[in-house]
Amino acid sequence: MSTQPSKDLETFVNPQPGRDYTIRIRMPEFTCLCPKTGQPDFATLHLEYIPEARCVELKSLKLYIWSFRDEGAFHEDVTNRILDDLVAATSPRFMRLTAEFMVRGGIYTTVVAEHRASNWQPATKVELP
Repeated sequence: MSTQPSKDLETFVNPQPGRDYTIRIRMPEFTCLCPKTGQPDFATLHLEYIPEARCVELKSLKLYIWSFRDEGAFHEDVTNRILDDLVAATSPRFMRLTAEFMVRGGIYTTVVAEHRASNWQPATKVELP
C-alpha cells in the first residue's frame, strides 16, 4: 500500500486570516476499538472550526483519522484527544469536534468537545427576516 495511517497533521496558511469564517468537515468512516472488548466502534466525526493562521490539510487529516483504527479508546477520550491534536496543529480561534458513535448494546453515544482561543470573541449572530 502506498499510503499508511499517520499521526502527523499537516497544515497550510489560512488564505483569509482577516475574516472569521467556518470550515466544516464531515468524516463518516471513523473507527477505533472498544478498550474493553476489542470490538470495533464506528463514528461520524463532525469538525467545525474558525481558523487563525493555519488550516488543516485534508489528506493528512484522513490519514490521521485512519491511525485510530487499531487503537482501543473510550469515546470520551478519543474525541478529546483528536480535538487536542487538531488545536495543537492549527491554533484555531474556535474549534468543535462532535463524535456521533453508532449503536453499541442499544446505546448511541455523542461526544462534543470545544476549544476557544482566550483572545477570541464570536461575532454577534445575524438574524435575517
